[in-house]
Amino acid sequence: MILDSFRLTGKNALVTGSSRGLGAEIALALAEAGANVALHGSQSVPSAVVERVAATTVRHVELVADLRYPDRCPELVESTVAALGSIDILVNNAGIIRRAPAVDFSELDWDEVMAADLTSVFRLSQSAGRHMLAQGSGKIINIASLLSFQGGVRVPAYAAAKGGVAQVTKALANEWAEKGVQVNAIAPGYMETDNTEALRADPVRSRQILERIPAGRWGSPQDVAGAVVFLASSASDYINGHVLAVDGGWLGR
Repeated sequence: MILDSFRLTGKNALVTGSSRGLGAEIALALAEAGANVALHGSQSVPSAVVERVAATTVRHVELVADLRYPDRCPELVESTVAALGSIDILVNNAGIIRRAPAVDFSELDWDEVMAADLTSVFRLSQSAGRHMLAQGSGKIINIASLLSFQGGVRVPAYAAAKGGVAQVTKALANEWAEKGVQVNAIAPGYMETDNTEALRADPVRSRQILERIPAGRWGSPQDVAGAVVFLASSASDYINGHVLAVDGGWLGR
């Protein structure tokens, strides 16, 4: 049955940045598909998120690490393996965004965005990859962005980092695909998350954005969660190094 290839029963997943927004919905979707889940937050994981995952009856653990400090990445992966027994799925979702004109963009903001949004993606993939390569299987799903393709405005570090995420995805896929580890990315469009709160509150920018999206609406975290389940499942075993846009048609406009 084709639906069996989408089931994740018995798989063990780490979802970074799963304390809210996209990450929380991704973690819940993986749990609903049968995967045990390591939830991650920079400071904590809210009880409401934990309770939703717990209600699926899968095993779960809550982990804390500030990924602006990428030396925490190996520890995060090893804590997942210690708690769940292995790591079969890694979703690199955690990230931050800082907005300022390029001429005023501070060195601190640049360094922290690059560390959290790009360096941690590589370090986590590297650490998880060692386990996955040893077991001959694994799925790594990086959360990229429309700014993996476009430059954006007033977010130079975020655009640079997300462009890097797309390229790291392809680089790792080139090395690991033949060894049973699939590395892919999802580029969400304009989603109803904390990152877009300022844009959605601006009536001019919000109208301009919606006018360009063929679907005519902002995306929801659930729109991304289904794509993650697909890329985490055996249904996607022949997909490698791909950046899947989940954008309501934005890039095709």
